[in-house]
Amino acid sequence: MPPVQPRGLSAPAATGNDAAMRRAARDFEAQAFGLMLQPMFATVDQSRSRFGGGAAEAQWRPMLVDAFAAAATRSGHGLGLADSVLREMTRMRGATQNPNTGDTGR
Repeated sequence: MPPVQPRGLSAPAATGNDAAMRRAARDFEAQAFGLMLQPMFATVDQSRSRFGGGAAEAQWRPMLVDAFAAAATRSGHGLGLADSVLREMTRMRGATQNPNTGDTGR
């Protein structure tokens, strides 16, 4: 089964609110966690699964892994990246709102 390509994340506007930035950071963590979980689920013996394996189960597995990763991240059992990503996004937003123009204010 080929690896699943990551889906694009929508970036909050430069003047975006904190809730949108927090959501984007959490979505990024869930996506990263899902990518790390994909190889683990690729090694599962599908014939012994609850649904008996097959092509349909293989098609739905990436979505199931993404749902597991999103649920773990929402419950606080993810990778712990969201806080660091949010801090960096906040720092970058501050840098774009107050560009260094070289003006010393004199």
